[in-house]
Amino acid sequence: MEYEEIKLLKQNDRVMLHLVREKDSGRICFRRMLKGSYPIYSILMEYEHPYMPKIYEVIVSEEVTTVIEEYIEGETIDGQKLSEKQLLSAVRDICCVLEFLHGKGIIHRDIKPSNMILAKDGHIRLIDFEAARMPKEDLEQDTRLLGTRGYAPPEQFGFSQTDERTDIYAMGITCKLLFGEKAQKFRYRRIIRKCTELDPDKRYSSVRQVKNAFFHRRQKRICGILALFVMSCFVWNVSMPWSKQQENIKSEKGLPVALSSPENPHWDGDTGTAVWGNVPESGTGGEVQYKWKLYRMDDAAPPDLEQSICDREDTMRGNIGNDEIFDTPLSTEFQKNGFYYFAVCAVGDGVNYSDSPYVLSDAFEFTGEDAPPLPAPTGLAWRIKEGEAEREYYTTWSNFDDYADKDFFDVYIYDKNGEYVMNTIKSKEEIVEKGYCGIRIRPEFLTEIDGAYRFTIRAYSSRPNEYKASILPEPVTEEYYSPWYYYLK
Repeated sequence: MEYEEIKLLKQNDRVMLHLVREKDSGRICFRRMLKGSYPIYSILMEYEHPYMPKIYEVIVSEEVTTVIEEYIEGETIDGQKLSEKQLLSAVRDICCVLEFLHGKGIIHRDIKPSNMILAKDGHIRLIDFEAARMPKEDLEQDTRLLGTRGYAPPEQFGFSQTDERTDIYAMGITCKLLFGEKAQKFRYRRIIRKCTELDPDKRYSSVRQVKNAFFHRRQKRICGILALFVMSCFVWNVSMPWSKQQENIKSEKGLPVALSSPENPHWDGDTGTAVWGNVPESGTGGEVQYKWKLYRMDDAAPPDLEQSICDREDTMRGNIGNDEIFDTPLSTEFQKNGFYYFAVCAVGDGVNYSDSPYVLSDAFEFTGEDAPPLPAPTGLAWRIKEGEAEREYYTTWSNFDDYADKDFFDVYIYDKNGEYVMNTIKSKEEIVEKGYCGIRIRPEFLTEIDGAYRFTIRAYSSRPNEYKASILPEPVTEEYYSPWYYYLK
């Protein structure tokens, strides 16, 4: 291919970067001329990922490597002021592309904000693979020491061979820089700390673990007679040939069928609890799943789902079951007085079903910006009961009677290393109705050999205009933890 130079973008003793135009097609590209041999670009040319620039052409010689790659319109994220939502979106994108690269045996080795372009579609593109390499089993350390000081971990400077944990370290440093003061929030601080351990064995071992740590979802367990319906569907599916099942699920074009939107999304009176009709076909792995967005408006005029920017969005999932509705407290998201709306859609599995359209709730008028917090749960303790089939585990607290029936309790379980294990949300009303002495925790989360576990609880107000959620400091201090429970087989 022949190219004409449009503009010199970068030049130093190692690289010359031009914006060029392909003469035949008129396509705009980047031309990267690197001093030395960089065979990694020939390998990358075989792979495509939506968060990486496409590699169109690579010419490798002993003295110069020339790379023609996709032109990405946008700016690097270093120096940009991004909202928390944008930051989390960037983290998700980087996790996604690194998981892809690591799956191909490629380590980037130069993760930093200046190598991340925020493109016009709102997603990140990871660029500059000059330091990238593929680990070799017969080497104890890297033979080529590249990377950026301040972002690169010790092993990248000759102490040992780099692997996936090298990129995880640099990603942690990048997050600390980009998140600024927000990096001190407990949920982020503990993740960044583990990413940036000097000992690689103490870091997360995979990017998937990092992604799960950032984006673990609140799990609301819902149960009821739908279990019978699910079992009947299972029997029906097993008895019916697979091809026939697909005919009943897929559209005529063979594409996933859009799920039905959750019915009647609304606020449960003045409780700050979001309610919508359950969609049993949503989710995967035996759990229903939903995406929600929260909007704050200065007046009661509803937001435009196509144009308005939401204040917060997240995913909710729960164990399959049905009270015919799915409900979850959102009062903790109310920070500023105004009118709050939520929009919700059912999440498909991407194979048989695609996501439903979003549907909008009614308005909740929040005036409790200066309301006092609920009392914090006190006297936290484990209660263990020997059931007929298995041991039952409950998290309890002594001031249970201080709360209203529709107040919710969010319990977080941590292991002996301080790592998040799981969380679950229950209302006081539900706990009383089921006759539990507290919130029941499924035993599979608490039975690691020689494991130790403790929990924290935060109370969510069902009267957000009178009370806010109870205080749970970041980082959580000792007085807010339960005693340890030690599992001994």
